[in-house]
Amino acid sequence: MSQLKALVDIITQQSAILQEAYATSGSEVPSLDGRFQPGPLEFDFNLAHTRQLMVGAALQLIATVQSPGEYLQDFAFSFHKSATIGFVVDVNIPEILADAGTDGLHVDDIAKEAKVNPSHLARVLRFLAIRHIFQEVRPNVFAHNRVSTMLIRKKTLKEIRADPVGRFDESPWASNVHLAADVGLRSAPYLSSYLQNPDQAPTAFNIMLKNPKTLWEYFEEPGNEWRVRRFSAVMDSWTGMLPPEITIEGEYLRNTDQFRAKGVDIGIDGNALKPNDVVVDVGGNVGPAALLLKNAYPHLRYVVQDLSKPIAEGEKFWNEKDPEAIKSGQVTLQAHDFFSPQPVKNAAVYFLRGIVHNWSDAQATQILSHLREAAAPSSKLVIFDMLGRHTCEDPNLEGLDLPKAPYPLLAQLGVELPSYMDMVMLMYLGGQERTKDEFAALGLRTGWKLERVKPGILATFVFTAI
Repeated sequence: MSQLKALVDIITQQSAILQEAYATSGSEVPSLDGRFQPGPLEFDFNLAHTRQLMVGAALQLIATVQSPGEYLQDFAFSFHKSATIGFVVDVNIPEILADAGTDGLHVDDIAKEAKVNPSHLARVLRFLAIRHIFQEVRPNVFAHNRVSTMLIRKKTLKEIRADPVGRFDESPWASNVHLAADVGLRSAPYLSSYLQNPDQAPTAFNIMLKNPKTLWEYFEEPGNEWRVRRFSAVMDSWTGMLPPEITIEGEYLRNTDQFRAKGVDIGIDGNALKPNDVVVDVGGNVGPAALLLKNAYPHLRYVVQDLSKPIAEGEKFWNEKDPEAIKSGQVTLQAHDFFSPQPVKNAAVYFLRGIVHNWSDAQATQILSHLREAAAPSSKLVIFDMLGRHTCEDPNLEGLDLPKAPYPLLAQLGVELPSYMDMVMLMYLGGQERTKDEFAALGLRTGWKLERVKPGILATFVFTAI
């Protein structure tokens, strides 16, 4: 079978599965022309593989049939996508169009409200509409579509202008794309220089910044208060997007938004722990993961650790979500820098969610070594992080619950968030998304043996002390 026919067949077959799911649920198949309406099928993990296959095949189909020169040109000029989407968020275009409906607004009216040149704005919006972000319903008349509605922020246009520091609060997608267009786009030109001479600075971001401060230290500088708030919104989006399976094995009930936890999980294995066993959420921010675990396993005790600022915010979080947990001592909030010795000794479980990928091997080694020094022989280390994958078949992944890629797709289906995040870590932080072998090697260097891996949006890596 030719690659072209195989790719078309994958799209056809998976499209039929997707359409049947929508028909069975009584829901309409999404249209680009409509607004995004979150429903159970959007987050149905039974359909996640179907969507991945369709997208992976569609992208590979484009690379196959498009002229290689055109494909390379589109790839090389991708920075225009970041620049234009950052601009429309900067001047509040999503909010200006929020109430325009399907009729849209003429670019002159949009530009007047945004205080920008209408000719320039029309060209930018048309560039985005060609790439299916916004739509041009009539010449020079633009409206939202399914994709662009995700950029509308929680606050009204009036509130955004009145509170520029908090303009990204509770607005995860606007925050994500704006972060990429800000720190990402400014750092990207220095990536080649960094890779050719990595000794000149910790990261490409530092070459751009012209000092060795970490991203976190930069955010704390005076004048960057809004960047701190924006980054908090980005992190909140991960909490909302990541399913409970990262900590509890379970399933979403079809056609509902309810999650049903099963009796056994591959994460902290809470049902196997004794009453009052201690679980430490290392770098846990205000404690959303600990709250999830506490509700699932109320017989355990939890310690949430982070730097002093998020721990202070944690007081508010727990007072709103579960004040009795703090009052009773079942949950403890503890200011702690994980580059210093771990103060909680002999915990049943130490877990890190989305932490290890932020750091280089040297720094990750320091973090995990402090945990091993504090651990008991029976302690477990559980890391929830992305699983880096090769694009070819990897025999070291045999036995994991990973779907096989049909011919001619890449082994990891060609659609993979970890590959994007790996570049983010490389450019901003000096961290990386690690493969199974790299996690195993990191464990062995620090006194931990990798016992189990469960793939997922965030994979679960379970280590035992050695």
